[in-house]
Amino acid sequence: MNDDVGDASGTAPMRPPVASGQPPTGDGAHPSPAIELRGITKRFPGVVANSNVNLTVAAGSIHSLIGENGAGKSTLMKTLYGMHQPDEGTIRVDGIEHAFKSPAEAIAAGIGMVHQHFMLADQLTVAENITLGAEPSTFGVIDRRRANAAITELGERHGLPLDPDRLVEQLTVGERQRLEILKVLYRGARILILDEPTAVLIPQEVTEFFDNLRALSSAGVTIVFISHKLDEVLTISDAITVMRAGTTVATVDPSEVDGRALGKLMVGSELPSPSSERHTPGEQVALNISGAVLVTDGGRRLLDDIDLTVHQGEIVGIAGIEGNGQQELIETLLGLRHCDSGTLELDGIDMATMSTRDRRDAGLGYVPTDRHREGLLLSEPLWSNVMLGHQGKRYRSGPWLRRRAARADTAEVVERYDVRTPGIDVPALALSGGNQQKLIVGREMTAEPSMLIAAHPTRGVDVGAQAAIWDLLRQARSKGLGVLLISADLDELIGLSDRLLVIFRGAITASVDPSNVTADELGAYMAGERQKVTP
Repeated sequence: MNDDVGDASGTAPMRPPVASGQPPTGDGAHPSPAIELRGITKRFPGVVANSNVNLTVAAGSIHSLIGENGAGKSTLMKTLYGMHQPDEGTIRVDGIEHAFKSPAEAIAAGIGMVHQHFMLADQLTVAENITLGAEPSTFGVIDRRRANAAITELGERHGLPLDPDRLVEQLTVGERQRLEILKVLYRGARILILDEPTAVLIPQEVTEFFDNLRALSSAGVTIVFISHKLDEVLTISDAITVMRAGTTVATVDPSEVDGRALGKLMVGSELPSPSSERHTPGEQVALNISGAVLVTDGGRRLLDDIDLTVHQGEIVGIAGIEGNGQQELIETLLGLRHCDSGTLELDGIDMATMSTRDRRDAGLGYVPTDRHREGLLLSEPLWSNVMLGHQGKRYRSGPWLRRRAARADTAEVVERYDVRTPGIDVPALALSGGNQQKLIVGREMTAEPSMLIAAHPTRGVDVGAQAAIWDLLRQARSKGLGVLLISADLDELIGLSDRLLVIFRGAITASVDPSNVTADELGAYMAGERQKVTP
């Protein structure tokens, strides 16, 4: 296969849309493409994010868009969705040229975007979340009965059933994903842009989700599927477009390529092969949790008698569906919450009276769950972000911050961790999500912690960067780093962990050997269908 294909506009015959969703026809015989982007170029200060991008998506198809972090995928989709305007090029939707000035204009043209991070109000019902800002009314009064009927009909028609009266906080992760799709369908979307939609789903939920996507496609809905999981892309796609360095390099038929071929198209060379060698942890304990209990004011146990030990030179994985106590465990270890009972020790030292800064200065590293909310100051330069969490010791000399040291460390992080940026003075918001993640991982590893909490360390990064981060974690482990790995990526948990625990409803319910468990089996443990606790 030629890696230097310049035009990614080729498409193969796709499933025909249903009559009700039939787009205008271009020549009387063939329907116009649902999306046709030609020569799209988008520049930001110091960087060309998209350069002469061409993309054609057939109506009623599932078309995947893949590429390295910083390849320009998000910029391109934001352009299509009206979040910013291209400097050059044209956008056609169902054969009609548009110049979207806002997402509202894109929505009016039938485009809906489901972002990677859920945008839901937990205390509202399914119906209230779906209709927010577009509530049906009768004589000026919100007509909840009509809204519920419309949502029920919409869910049944597209194979996405949800009870309109359920509170969002009661929904599973898979049901929340379903809700996000219903939100855009309710507003008339015929084209869905899905950004990393399976990032937090377990295998059983992914299978069900793909069934939903196929049903939508068969009903004439066009889907742009953005993902870093190449096996899933190959499973679900009618066509795959690869982006590299801001432009499209190929559009391929998934039946004619495999994961390694896609990876090579993405990075322009062979992907690194992460080591799978066995490792024996050290004897000294880096982190010890004994009998940790965390209770809400209402008496519900968020953490239920947690016992957990991480040795130096060991990676202990925590698997669980999001919302089962992982975040509460992290916040307790960081000192943001305090146990009602139990003990926490870092390198043999009781952390009960230690502040968050004291714990960080004592060698506790943290790759946060949400890089935007917890990991970065998006408007601040990269060198300022590298100081975050380390102002107390590493970058302070008396009353002064050691900015020169921070700038030097930032340059090292950018070089060593391949953070794609025009310089260390640009704000963090100028980086792609994957490059933001690599900056955070580099920041924590450069500080040389003795114990690292790694929460979703490769979420939103491409396969090349993922393999590189895995290798860096293994290298740090071999030098004595203890790692508590919390992830929704089951392949990551199985491939990296020396021991693997499952958390369900705040309790450790299973301890399994990573070398002898499959992703499906692990998913069953996470869903509470199986329990196996090893003393």
